[in-house]
Amino acid sequence: MKKIFNVNGMSCGHCVKSIKDSVGKLTGVINVEVILSEGKVNVEYDNNTVSSVEIMDVIEEQGYDVK
Repeated sequence: MKKIFNVNGMSCGHCVKSIKDSVGKLTGVINVEVILSEGKVNVEYDNNTVSSVEIMDVIEEQGYDVK
């Protein structure tokens, strides 16, 4: 499954790395792409293993707002 998350608060390369690293560590996440200029995070994942809510929670734990 692929999902695009709208994320507010990202402003630099550190933000990109923080999100890619934290989301990428979740079991079931296949790919994470952060588009800083658009405030979007594209995640490809196995929805039998991890849910979109879990992904959102991890992004929010890094200090960002997810819509």
